[in-house]
Amino acid sequence: MTHPKIRPLLAMACLLATAAGAIAAPADRDDGAMLGFSRAAATAQQSLEQRFDAQLDPAELRGWLKQMASQPNQVGSPHDKANAEFMLAKFREWGWDAHIETFSVLYPTPKKVALELLGPNPYTAALHEPAVAGDATSDLPGVLPPYNVYGADGDVSAPLVYANYGMPDDYKELARRGIDVRGKIVITRYGGGWRGLKPKLAQEHGAIGCLIYSDPHDDGYARGEVYPQGGWRPAQGVQRGSVADMQLYPGDPLTPGIGSTPGAKRLALKDAKTILKIPVLPISYADATPLLQALSGPMAPASWRGALPLSYRVGPSAAKVHLTVLSDWSQQPVYDVIAVLKGATTPDQWVVRGNHHDGWTFGAWDPLSGNVTLMAEAKAIGGLVKQGWRPQRTLVYASWDGEEPGLLGSTEWAEAHAAELQQKAVLYLNSDTNGRGFLDAGGSHSLQHLVNQVADGVTDPETHVSVRERLRAHMLVDGSNKDAKPEAKAIAKLAAEGRDVPIQALGSGSDYSAFLEHLGIASLNLGFGGEDDDDGIYHSRYDSFDHYVRFGDPDFGYGVALAKVAGHIVLRTADADVLPLRFGDFSSTLDRYMGELHKLVDDTRKATEQQHKLLDGRAFALDADPTRPVAPPARDSDMPAIDLAPLDQAAKRLAQSAKAWQAAYDRRAASGFDLTAAQRQQLNQSMGRMEQALLDPAGLPGRDWFKHLIYAPGMLTGYGVKTVPGVREAIEARRWDEANRYAVATAKVLDRYRAQLDRLTVQLIK
Repeated sequence: MTHPKIRPLLAMACLLATAAGAIAAPADRDDGAMLGFSRAAATAQQSLEQRFDAQLDPAELRGWLKQMASQPNQVGSPHDKANAEFMLAKFREWGWDAHIETFSVLYPTPKKVALELLGPNPYTAALHEPAVAGDATSDLPGVLPPYNVYGADGDVSAPLVYANYGMPDDYKELARRGIDVRGKIVITRYGGGWRGLKPKLAQEHGAIGCLIYSDPHDDGYARGEVYPQGGWRPAQGVQRGSVADMQLYPGDPLTPGIGSTPGAKRLALKDAKTILKIPVLPISYADATPLLQALSGPMAPASWRGALPLSYRVGPSAAKVHLTVLSDWSQQPVYDVIAVLKGATTPDQWVVRGNHHDGWTFGAWDPLSGNVTLMAEAKAIGGLVKQGWRPQRTLVYASWDGEEPGLLGSTEWAEAHAAELQQKAVLYLNSDTNGRGFLDAGGSHSLQHLVNQVADGVTDPETHVSVRERLRAHMLVDGSNKDAKPEAKAIAKLAAEGRDVPIQALGSGSDYSAFLEHLGIASLNLGFGGEDDDDGIYHSRYDSFDHYVRFGDPDFGYGVALAKVAGHIVLRTADADVLPLRFGDFSSTLDRYMGELHKLVDDTRKATEQQHKLLDGRAFALDADPTRPVAPPARDSDMPAIDLAPLDQAAKRLAQSAKAWQAAYDRRAASGFDLTAAQRQQLNQSMGRMEQALLDPAGLPGRDWFKHLIYAPGMLTGYGVKTVPGVREAIEARRWDEANRYAVATAKVLDRYRAQLDRLTVQLIK
């Protein structure tokens, strides 16, 4: 899942990215009509949702969470399989047609991990998380030691260099100070970017090993009391996690693009592009302290200094560090639990709902807090069926396995069923962790109004206003801060005007990735957070039931709230006369992205020209130790004209088509959607495939698994989204020809989307 320290930053960035477009869009005013329903059908739908809500019991969520988090729950553990079998029995008990679908995936586990500081002040790292008082599961056996899956095996000794968060700008800063990491072991702290980028960038800069530690500045005692007194990371707590190069492709590293079924052709291990070439190890700040104290060299910049009681230096160390990682590179089964409720009238349109069930340790917060909401929804839907209701479209509820190592279960299932999913799936709705506080929603922007309407009808457990209005108030407060950035003030303006709250764009980090970015299925990701204290135990032994009921969602009120939001979206999509999509919201968001691209071009040109002036005059300034050799920065190439005109024209045409669609929709909705059954089926079938029009079969440059040309994780942001990625990332990387090529390619995709929307409008008018 998305790193909890990154997620709020990404959420705000994505909200900022969509706010101005949403402000400018007149279509986001709500006329009160339920999207996709006639007024008579809307009344019946509200009654159905009330009966659904009445069956949600927080005590059941608590009981399921306690049972499912009672033993180590990582891929390959006995309890992981037991949890899958437990859910299978429950789905069947609730009236679903359920089965377990198994895939065999490459899943390395550690045979030996060791870390020691050599030299005059030797230290051997504990690499162990001890039991804590009051946590019943913290001393149980069977938990894998802290490690980073899909790093390489290795036994290396070398001096140590501190690289802050290990992001691209950090290496530029090291270079400015004359620090070379070639042949060294790099130590970075968690935060500032996705963990997998840290060893990848270390590897690219010539390092032979990488350590990642949790600094208390980011999720330890600088944030609050540590566990068990408070919720934050204790001194020996370690964040596990995947370091696979998932920006290339997620899923089984040996079967890119195809399901890892028994007869699948697998790559040789040496040919798997997502596996790193250097050893990587996560460590606690207790183990990191002696290593950081051994560093010499210049003081680290002020922004690099964490909260440990030591002088942060960049190194290199005089003493060497000895790092050993040895793994068992075997196959393991992953168990996807798939439950189906066949639609009564439109069985060949699927609404897919998912959450994963595997954890790094016990997984109470990540992911079982979200998984038990999915179970609550399934039970309540089963109860509606027993009362005589049946969904019009088919519901598919899935509890994925293997998400933590690299979105394994969901990706393999989506790849194995790709053709059928692209033919039938109209929505994929995902959740992962769930906490307490504010609704966090992201996804395809054609679903933005549906999310807003549903959120407006669900009451926040603490404030007793709607979850949408609580989020709106939060935006107003943030935007009124005297230090608020202009973008935050724009969001506050949007909130004050009562327009739809913008949803985020999605990058990666959870199980929606294969559905949205590979298959082009309209997708959402939902959860609550912002007021829980779960960040400090992320991916550690302390992600336990006892921690969650103290510092997460103690009364499971937000578990019920998430079940309501997700459940209502599922039910409305299942039964809508016309699928509840509003294409004008996508168009207005695209307009915002175009404004951002134009600003990026202008800013890049100015920065390039300024750099050239400085270098030509040798007037560059360096904040470095003057006694150390410093090389001038590399000169960027001259920037040619970047032609965004094809994209501008495509966006303008789409805006006109979206306006025509909305007018036709409004007229048809006023008549109660008086379509024949055949007309309705044809219209909904075409609407359900709209997102696929945004795919390019050739995919993105250097990573053809990612085919969506509007949303993708960034190559240098990890989970973080890059919108219009083919163009945006080419400009940022100064690949000028590529930027112009993808401006044309993305314009063609948008024109295909627009042409399909025009055909929908004709169908609606007939």
